[in-house]
Amino acid sequence: MFGINIHEVDVSTLKSWLDAGESVRLVDVRTPAEISRGIITGAEAVPMHLIPVKPPKAIEGEKLVIYCRSGARSAQVCAFLGQQGVEAYNLRGGVIAWASIGESLVTPEAGIMAG
Repeated sequence: MFGINIHEVDVSTLKSWLDAGESVRLVDVRTPAEISRGIITGAEAVPMHLIPVKPPKAIEGEKLVIYCRSGARSAQVCAFLGQQGVEAYNLRGGVIAWASIGESLVTPEAGIMAG
């Protein structure tokens, strides 16, 4: 997409990173209505339309993982961030894939709501 190589991570790899205690910053780019139904534990909610004004960045040694419902919108966000020089991983399959391996979502209050 626009000559930008999008890095992807599958749900089993993400789960192994989280289980191993690796430094991962999760950013949920779904709409507020979608987010209200649940997010991945520890995720930060930054709806896609806010990304240009509030782009997430990872600190050194941290993996930045962007996700949405199916992986399509988050791939667009990763392409945009790549154009800004920010390396991010797209969660392949989004929360649909996350739930398909038996992982649960938590209420947004349990995650981090970006203001």
